[in-house]
Parts: sequence; C-alpha cells; structure tokens
Amino acid sequence: MRMMVSGNAVNVATGGRPHTAGRPTAVFLHGAGLDHTAWALQSRWLAFHGWNVLAVDLPGHGNSGGAPLQTIRSFVDWLLALLDEAKVERAALIGHSMGALIALETAAVAPARVSHLMLIGAAATMPVHPDLLAAAAANDHAAVDMVNIWGYGFRAGLGANKAPGVWMTGIGERLLEKSSPGVLAADLTACNDYKNGLAAAALATAPALVICGERDQMTPLKGARALAAAMPHATLVTVQGAGHMLPTECPDDVLDALASHLKP
Repeated sequence: MRMMVSGNAVNVATGGRPHTAGRPTAVFLHGAGLDHTAWALQSRWLAFHGWNVLAVDLPGHGNSGGAPLQTIRSFVDWLLALLDEAKVERAALIGHSMGALIALETAAVAPARVSHLMLIGAAATMPVHPDLLAAAAANDHAAVDMVNIWGYGFRAGLGANKAPGVWMTGIGERLLEKSSPGVLAADLTACNDYKNGLAAAALATAPALVICGERDQMTPLKGARALAAAMPHATLVTVQGAGHMLPTECPDDVLDALASHLKP
C-alpha cells in the first residue's frame, strides 16, 4: 500500500493481508541499500498469524519517494511520523543492520511507542571500512561487491539455499544495484556516524531480542553480545555459521526467533 509521510510517498508491504482493527502491529526496517523485500518470509508469516504488518521501503529506497536520510535520528523522526500517519500507537519494531539502529534509537527516544524490540545483525556502533565508504561515495560498483562479499556467511558462498534455483548472493547483488545513486553512501555514512548505541540500549525498556550470525563480519558477535548486555530486558540468539544478511540468508532461523519472542 501507499502512504504519505512528510510530503513523500512511502511504499509499505502488509504481508498480503489488510489491516484489521484490534491486532498488534509489527514494523519491519531494512538495512543499508535494501528494501522491504528482504523481509518476504517473516513479514508474510506475521501477517497470517495475528499481526498487522508494515514492511516499509525507507525514504529514497525501493518504491518510496524522497531523498535518503542522512542520520539515524532523522530516520527515527520519519518512523514516528509514519506511525502517526498509520494511526499506530505502539508497534513491535524489527530492524536489520541500519534498520536495527533506527529501531534501537526509536525505543530510546519514544519508549511508549515500542511494544517489542528486535535487532538483527546489530551492534551499538557500526563502523564502516573507509574503502567501502569511499567506494559508495563514488557510486563505484565495488561498494556493492564489498557489502555482498562481507555480508553473507560461508554457506551462502557455496550457493546454498533452501529454495531450489535461488541464488542467494546473486539476488543480494541485484537488490543493491537497484538502489539509486547516493543511497548506499548515505546509509553507510549514517551507520558509521551513529555513536549513541549504548546509551540508547540502556533506555530501551521494551522486551528485546538481539539476533546475530556467528560469522558476521560486519557486526561481529562480540558487538551483539555487548549490545544485549547493555539492555534492561534482552535475549541474545546466535545463528551458527551465519553472516550478516540474516533475514535472507537464514530466514527460518530468524522467523523462529521472532515468533518465539512475540508470543503473548
């Protein structure tokens, strides 16, 4: 469906189900350079198991209008405006990578708006390698290659995928290539510049779940452990052998953890 937020059209996937009054709402926030399609399995499952779903394309991403935002805090302001527009008082926030930082900061800034907090491929800080930042700023395809190579775990490099005929890293490459010039650079810079993670974690009072891949090279497991330890009510789940792109690399593991965390 389409919404208008801050004067720009926003593309929102609902998991194939219309919103129903009285159901809780889950908001899915994708990572840098990606869009809502990263959440295909998880968003659809929740939509068919008692949840209203808002899987958004962030500004300038996918089929959403507007320019990409420059800071994590500006994404938070945008997200709160989206919740207001959707008339959602409280939501479960599910974020991957950059989306996890947005969810974390939102839970600190507006705790009354967050019922559950789920952070996937996350750490309190997400420094980005200078070579990757430079390549993204130059719109060099090497940036796409670096994200794709560093983002997936060992099994993905072998072509492993539960869906026959689906090339995991190839799909990841095409999705990053679809983003408009400047989008990946803006996203990576926002992640690199964000320094408030530990302070935000201490203020995030919602029941929290942190999911990390054992072989995550972009937000290593030690960072996920430190983030979970800094939160008042957090559980850490480690996916063995997995890398950073957990929603697509290990969709069933992510869904199982989310479903368990969201049980009444």
